[in-house]
Amino acid sequence: MRRWAFLLRPQWLALYVVVAAFAYLCFTVLAPWQLGKNTATSRENAQIASSLEAEPVPVTTVLPQQDSAAPDEQWHRVTATGRYLAEGQVLARLRVIDGEPAFEVLAPFAVEGGPTVLVDRGYVRPVEGSQVPAIEPPPAGTVTITARLRDPEGVAVGKDPFLADDIQQVYSINTGQISDLTGVPLAGSYLQLVDGQPGGLGVIPLPHLDAGPFLSYGIQWIAFGIIAPIGVGYFVYSELQVRRREKAAATATAEAASARDAAGEPALPVTAEEKLADRYGKRR
Repeated sequence: MRRWAFLLRPQWLALYVVVAAFAYLCFTVLAPWQLGKNTATSRENAQIASSLEAEPVPVTTVLPQQDSAAPDEQWHRVTATGRYLAEGQVLARLRVIDGEPAFEVLAPFAVEGGPTVLVDRGYVRPVEGSQVPAIEPPPAGTVTITARLRDPEGVAVGKDPFLADDIQQVYSINTGQISDLTGVPLAGSYLQLVDGQPGGLGVIPLPHLDAGPFLSYGIQWIAFGIIAPIGVGYFVYSELQVRRREKAAATATAEAASARDAAGEPALPVTAEEKLADRYGKRR
């Protein structure tokens, strides 16, 4: 057991803790994080591809009630007949469209015979840095629109909505938050207008159908979680090999010295390393 005693030294124990913590994070946090992003991206890509060929359906078939949501139908095109509630219009700020800053203009839309839904009318560009430009109001009266179903975004943490330039501004398109701000009940999913619609502004392009690097990143984190403990095992093996060679060399030196003593030969000169070992102790 003495040959293994070095494995209980503080520096080795610290190494075990660090490697174990790293491997745990790889398997429970880092790899699932990247693989989850890959699953979500693949799901969204499949929904977009399917929506390009599917014919639009009435919004009431997927959002029949005021509290309805349709996460499985995201990006599918729907039609809705009703009227805009211009008094409930808000802006989503700090958006990026085609690589440039933008505001997205959001307005409630009361569907005939159906729920009130939030409609993303499209985008406008800021003026003079970050100022809200003049925004054309939505048409009055009854109109029919075609749009894509979208899932609401999570509420931006630490970024509260505020009123500026006489219009309510938010940092995320969250139907629950916007409903609370405007006092208008909204369905769980919202609509994003396609090109050429009544009340439409700058058209928001569809995301590129790219799976991204998330799958390879997830596999890499799994590999790192496996390699790290193997690396510790290699270090232990290497240390044992070094100690075995040192012990063999010391034994050979002692046997040679005994043989010289038995033959009456003078002892070899003591090296500097041997002097230090005699004075301070040999490695254990």
